[in-house]
Amino acid sequence: MCKIILVSFLKNTIYMKLHYLKHAFIGFIILTACAPYAAFAANPKPKPNKRPNIILIMADDLGYSDLGCYGGEINTPNLDKIAKQGIQFKQFYNVSRCCPTRASLLTGLYNHDAGIGDMTTPQNDEGYRGYLGKNTVTIAEVLKQAGYRTAMTGKWHVSNTIVQKNSQDQMNWLNHKTEHPLFSPLDQYPTNRGFEKFYGTIWGVVDFFDPFSLVEGTKPVTTVPKNYYHTDAINEKASEYIKEFSKGNAPFFLYVAHNAPHWPVQALPEDIEKYKDTYKMGWQAIRKARYEKMAKLGLIDTATTKLSDRNPADRLWANNPNQEFDARTMAVHAAMIDRMDQGIGKMMKTLEQTGQIDNTIVIFLSDNGASAEMSDGYGPGFDRPDQTRAGAPVSYTRYKNVMPGGENSFFSIGPNWANVANTPYKLWKYQSLEGGIHTPMIVSWPKGIKNKGSRTDEIGHVMDFMATCIDVAGAKYPKEFNGNDITPLEGRSLAPVFQGKVLTGERPLFNEHEGSKYVRYQNWKLVVAGPDRSWRLFDMKNDKAEMKNLAAQYPEKVAKLTKMWDEWATKHHVLPKP
Repeated sequence: MCKIILVSFLKNTIYMKLHYLKHAFIGFIILTACAPYAAFAANPKPKPNKRPNIILIMADDLGYSDLGCYGGEINTPNLDKIAKQGIQFKQFYNVSRCCPTRASLLTGLYNHDAGIGDMTTPQNDEGYRGYLGKNTVTIAEVLKQAGYRTAMTGKWHVSNTIVQKNSQDQMNWLNHKTEHPLFSPLDQYPTNRGFEKFYGTIWGVVDFFDPFSLVEGTKPVTTVPKNYYHTDAINEKASEYIKEFSKGNAPFFLYVAHNAPHWPVQALPEDIEKYKDTYKMGWQAIRKARYEKMAKLGLIDTATTKLSDRNPADRLWANNPNQEFDARTMAVHAAMIDRMDQGIGKMMKTLEQTGQIDNTIVIFLSDNGASAEMSDGYGPGFDRPDQTRAGAPVSYTRYKNVMPGGENSFFSIGPNWANVANTPYKLWKYQSLEGGIHTPMIVSWPKGIKNKGSRTDEIGHVMDFMATCIDVAGAKYPKEFNGNDITPLEGRSLAPVFQGKVLTGERPLFNEHEGSKYVRYQNWKLVVAGPDRSWRLFDMKNDKAEMKNLAAQYPEKVAKLTKMWDEWATKHHVLPKP
C-alpha cells in the first residue's frame, strides 16, 4: 500500500514540475519576444522639440526702401514672400552703424553697455573697448545653455582688430601675399561667444570675390575656389547648417550676417545685367517712384510722411556728366541685393525640404541705413587692398577707366544714391535722423504668427531680439555667466506682436554714435545729426520724415528730452568719451 502511495506521489510531483516548466518556458518565450516593446514603453522615443528654430538674417548698409516689399524696384521675391507670410514692421530701429548695431543685437543691450560705442579699435574705456565685454552674453550663449544648436555665417565685426607692425606688412596681408593665424584675439571669435559653428569674416570690409579675414571656426580660410562669391558662400553654408541641425531633435539658432550690399559694390555679371538700364533715369526719378510705390503699398501715409528734400540737393541728374558710371554703380548695388535674396530663397527651400519651415522664425533686417561714404576718399589701407591675389591693381578712382562691379574696383554708391535707398527719409548710415536708424524688418513664423501678411506700427529696436529669443525659446537671461556679472537686459520681447497684441508701456529710445544722437519718447524725437550740431525737435506722429524743426516752438520739450538723454548717456557709458 505504501509503495502504491509513493508511486502516485512521484507521478504527481513529476507532472507538476513538467506543467510548471511548460508554462515557465512559454512565459520565457513571451517575455523574450515582448522585451523590445517593453523597453520601448519604458523608454519612449524622444518627442520632437516644439520650441521654434530661429534664423536671424541681417543685411549690411541696405536702405529702407531697397526691398520690393518696402517700395524698391529691386527684385526680391523671396524676402517679399517672407513679408507676405509674416509681419512687416514699419517702425523698427538699429544703431546707425555696422558694429554698434551688431553689439546691441547680439547682447540685448545698448551698444555702449556692450563695449562698442564706436568701432572695433580698442580704447581704454568701458563703453569703447571695441569688443563684446565679459559683462555681456550673446543670444547664442543664452540659447545654447537652453539646449539650442547654434551657428553663424557672415560678418562678425564685434572684436578688436589685430593689425601688422607696419603699413606694407598690412597691405601684403590684405593682398593675400602673407598669412597670419589671427584676425582678432581668439577669445573674441564667434566660436568663443556661444556659436558652435562659424563661417565668415572677422573684420568688416571685404572683397566679395576673395574676402580678407575669412575663417571657418577659428582657422583662416587661405584660398577660395575660382568662382567664389561671398554672398553665395554665406547662404550655402547656412543651408548646410540647417540640414545638419535638422537631423537632431534640438532646435537651432542661426545668425546669418551678410556683408552685402556694403561697399565695395561688387556683383556677378549675370545679376548686374538685369539692372543695366534701370537707373539711367537718375536719382530724382527713382526716389519719386519709390515714394509713390510705398504709398500705394500702404507703408506710408503721405499726409504724415512727406518725401524729404533730396540731399545733396544741388546735383541734378540732367546735369550729371557721369551718368553711365553712376547708373552702373547703383545697378551693382541692386545686383548684390538680388543675389542675397536668391540665396535666402534657397535657404527657405532647405527649411521646407527638412520639414522645419512651419516652426522656424525667420527675421530679416538691415544694420543701418544705406551709406553715403565715398570709398575712393579712403583709398587702400587698414582693411582695403591695393591688389587682387593675382596681382591686378584695385581701383579707387571714380569716373576713370574702371567701371564698378568687378574685383578690380572698390567703389561705393555715395550720397546721391544713398539718399534714394533711404527714401523717404533724410541722411544715412551713422546719422541719427531716420535715414540712418530706420530699418526694414520682417518676421515670418507659420506656426506662431497670428495675422499673416500684416504690418505693424509697434516700435522695435535691435536690442529686442535677445528678449524675443528668450521668450519664444523658454530660455533665461543670466545674472552671472562664466564667473562674470552680466549687465541686466535692456530690450523687451516682440513675441506679443506675433500674436497680434499691443506692446504695453511707452519706453524712450536713445542713440549716440560719433556725435550724432537722439532720444525718442512718445511722439517726440530730439536729435543732433549732420553738420548742424544743435538739438532739433520733431513730432514723429505727424512728421515722420523730420521736415519741420519745432525746437523753438516747444523749448520745454527740448529741456525735458535733453535731460533724459544726458541721464541716459551718463548711466550707459556714453559719457565721458575717452
